[in-house]
Amino acid sequence: RMSEYLDDVKRYDADASAEKVDRIVKHLGIALRSRDASLVSCSDPSELDRVREKWCNKKLGSTNDAGADEIIARVCSEMSGDRNKNRVTFYYLVAKYMGKLSDL
Repeated sequence: RMSEYLDDVKRYDADASAEKVDRIVKHLGIALRSRDASLVSCSDPSELDRVREKWCNKKLGSTNDAGADEIIARVCSEMSGDRNKNRVTFYYLVAKYMGKLSDL
């Protein structure tokens, strides 16, 4: 299952680190068992607020909500071709654009 997450991330970042993807998978844990919870809905404002609060602010230490929102919007745009946006890939890209991959 881990290889599926890594393969999906590599569609957006060919040099993706298996170690960093694994850390995101471990962070998300049981949430990934539910199909609904394993996906990010860019059309749901409360979902994007949750990504900002729980991932950007709490896990990655961001204190700039506007900056985090801008990065979240960038990832939504980048992944717009995917009907189902994998949460692991989404979180990886957010961390990458925030310059926080090394903190994972």
